Amino acid sequence: MRRNTITAANFENQPKGQAKRVLKKVLPYVWPDGVGWVKRRVCIAMTLLILSKVITMITPFFYKAAVDVLAGDDASAGWLLAIGAVGLTVVYGLSRLMEVGFQQLRDTVFAPVGQRALRSLAIETFTHMHALSMRYHITRKTGGLSRIIERGVKGVEFLLRFLIFSIGPLFLQLIMTCVVLFFVFDVWYLAAVVLTILAYIAFTFTVTEWRVRLRRKMNEQDTDANQKAIDSLLNFETVKYFGAEKREAERYDESMAAYQKFALKTAYSLSFLNFGQSFFITSGLVAVMVLAAMGVDRGDLTVGDFVMVNAYMIQITMPLNFLGSVYREIRQALVDMGEMFDLLEQPPEVVDAKDAPAIKVSGGTVTLDDVHFGYEPARPILKGVSLTVEAGKTVAIVGPSGSGKSTIGRLLFRFYDVNGGALSIDGQDLRSVTQASLHDQIGVVPQDTVLFNDTILYNVAYGRPAATRAEIEEAAKAAKIHDFIIGLPDGYNTTVGERGLKLSGGEKQRVGIARTLLKNPPIILLDEATSALDSETERDIQDSLRDMGQGRSVITIAHRLSTVVDADLIVVLENGVIAEQGTHAELLDRNGRYASMWQRQQSEDAA
Repeated sequence: MRRNTITAANFENQPKGQAKRVLKKVLPYVWPDGVGWVKRRVCIAMTLLILSKVITMITPFFYKAAVDVLAGDDASAGWLLAIGAVGLTVVYGLSRLMEVGFQQLRDTVFAPVGQRALRSLAIETFTHMHALSMRYHITRKTGGLSRIIERGVKGVEFLLRFLIFSIGPLFLQLIMTCVVLFFVFDVWYLAAVVLTILAYIAFTFTVTEWRVRLRRKMNEQDTDANQKAIDSLLNFETVKYFGAEKREAERYDESMAAYQKFALKTAYSLSFLNFGQSFFITSGLVAVMVLAAMGVDRGDLTVGDFVMVNAYMIQITMPLNFLGSVYREIRQALVDMGEMFDLLEQPPEVVDAKDAPAIKVSGGTVTLDDVHFGYEPARPILKGVSLTVEAGKTVAIVGPSGSGKSTIGRLLFRFYDVNGGALSIDGQDLRSVTQASLHDQIGVVPQDTVLFNDTILYNVAYGRPAATRAEIEEAAKAAKIHDFIIGLPDGYNTTVGERGLKLSGGEKQRVGIARTLLKNPPIILLDEATSALDSETERDIQDSLRDMGQGRSVITIAHRLSTVVDADLIVVLENGVIAEQGTHAELLDRNGRYASMWQRQQSEDAA
């Protein structure tokens, strides 16, 4: 069934549905079930909000009374006259101070609610990203993905802050102002204000819709530029190898030029919006002030009434001027949050079965039973592979590129589920057990060990975070990397750089071996673990790998046949099927596919 995904690209056609969908998603974070303190803070914040608006509506009356007293007008109430102009001015100042005080107290009370919502949503998004399948991540660009998440989380913060404490209070204030003008003055004042507000809102919303489309295009170019920048920096060495600095700068500049084009249009449209808003606000202000001036001339109103009308108009013009930018940002926040919620609604391809138990590994026998798999339906990779890796044995899988060797490793770790047949460990189908328990039982040393931009200690301990320092050093010694580490100025506290670039290939591989040893899994997968190394380093690493495999089930995926001659079983995979299998000696005697591969590699090494 096709999912109805709403993104920035089609947002303009579905604003109501998008807004309703996003608000429905956000509401549980602001009003969560079973979290009483959050609900209490929301209620207190809303009460403070209403109190601040009530004070806002009362304040101009004190201003009017002070002016009337100063003008010698006897229309004011006796108790106001008794206070005097100075006293009324002080009361006016105190009421303004209380208005601001309640607003700040409201923000203080609500702040933990907003931060909790942000934190909850951020960790949910982060966790969900790790739950998505390998297929999803290899088809998405990290730069664009990170920017979508960043903008989405910021959008939640903006929505909570301005929708609850700006748009809602603004309309409450407008309604209260209209009521005051109608009952204290007459219907013409109300009509002038209502017409001003309607014209202002219609203009603001129309222009802002146009600006949202410009902003969306600007964001697309921003995402594209960010993507290219991150991609280029991650491939820093490749850029240097090919002297492509200028080329990369030109590609980045092309994206930035497109971004600049839409950024300028956005800026120009903002100037048009601001001028138009000022025109409508000023027109309404003048109309109401003319009515008040005429009332003073007729003697129907006092000078204080004239000042009070002006005060009310000023009070509504300030938030109305803010409405355009707030509305624009809320619309954009809804777009950004919609994209982020699309990510959250992206279903994981590989999920645990309901009530799946943890896997129990007694020996570590791995069995592939007529396994069929393809990344795309039209392109099968494995076409009925049956293979058994007996407990404690080492099985090597060799073959040409594209034959499906690494695919078996990905299926074993359950990055994907098989399309047909079954893959099991000690008789337990991998689809019937939890992924977390499966991952605990398998240690992987890949072709290119990627390290975190942290210390060597952190990277080794990643295999088992609860390990003691002595256990970490023991694993490093077993991987023959301990002496190198303690020889560094900062020892185990040496940072390795992004993706471990400060270490050589062999050093990174040994750190990877050390953390796998620390994990101490019963099954080990070596995915071309030495193919990226020179021959001398490879021989050293092979000794460490051989020691690591003692007493464990080992699956070695290899390109260089010289690294697997000691394997208990060698399987030759070709075009997704097993072409032949046996020990090194048996396969050479058979003089088949393996023998020809061996002879070719021996000739290349000799040359």
